Amino acid sequence: MEENTELSKEFLVEQTDLSTRLDLWLHQRMPDTSRGILGKWIKQGHILVNAAKTKATHKPKSGDRITVKEPKPRPMQLTPIDLPLSILFEDSDLLVINKPPGLVVHPAVGHEQGTLVHALLHHCKGQLSGIGGVARPGIVHRLDQDTSGCLVVAKNDSTHQGLANQFADRSTGKTYLAVNCGSVSPAKGTINAPIARHATRRKEMAIMEHGRPSVTDFNVIQRFGRLATFTEAVIQTGRTHQIRVHYKHLGYPLFGDAIYGKRSNSKLSLSIQFEPARQLLHAWKLSFQHPGTKESLTLTAPLPEDFRQALRHLASITDVSVQDWLPA
Repeated sequence: MEENTELSKEFLVEQTDLSTRLDLWLHQRMPDTSRGILGKWIKQGHILVNAAKTKATHKPKSGDRITVKEPKPRPMQLTPIDLPLSILFEDSDLLVINKPPGLVVHPAVGHEQGTLVHALLHHCKGQLSGIGGVARPGIVHRLDQDTSGCLVVAKNDSTHQGLANQFADRSTGKTYLAVNCGSVSPAKGTINAPIARHATRRKEMAIMEHGRPSVTDFNVIQRFGRLATFTEAVIQTGRTHQIRVHYKHLGYPLFGDAIYGKRSNSKLSLSIQFEPARQLLHAWKLSFQHPGTKESLTLTAPLPEDFRQALRHLASITDVSVQDWLPA
């Protein structure tokens, strides 16, 4: 075992349970720790069965002694950077920001500096959760680099876990605004199609029969003739690139999405002589229960100017008035 671990818990299995795998068995006894984190700890060897490494699929048997050694948060190697943040809500436990388009959430290859994590380290002055080992301090969920809008950040581990549980059990409310290529039909509906990593293009996601269940509700707000549509999307699940992949599957990819709608985008941009710099997707509204106060919170993030510019351009060339439907 690594030196940065400490004994957390020990369990003795009293009766054989061949219907429940180890990660679920532990989650039932450690409800404040998500199955995802438990699965990671099992894989990393922080959870042992009878002093030996095992798999998350192990079925606990009578007499098994299960030891859980929780990893201590690793020291951060990142330098805080003073970057402007648009804060929608903040208290001693969490904050919700309006992430601008183009801002990378956490450091990765090619984006080692100037990320949201760097900005948060400066703003919160060390008060960020380190759950799971501080790979992404405070980050409970994420938005793509070019997706703007509401993003919640935890300042301590108990808040982080409370929020993570809500995202996992789908009790949060997540409403997005989007601009689609083409005239979306029907006017409202549900896209229920499983998503998994693309078989050959590993940076992309795709609709796959063996994928994880993925559900998106959508509603048309305004059509711009047959050229484009302003829509609202409510996601019941939170898969990587979910809205982008689902709208492509529906036949109406996001305007500006060069990965999941290149052909449709080229056609639309040429037709209207306008090309957005990114996919027009905005996390407009986020609802959740504050883990500490138990208060129900709903935050909304104003549309960024590039999104508004695209809507105004589409409205002007299709004779649509923007007065009744453009959010404040």
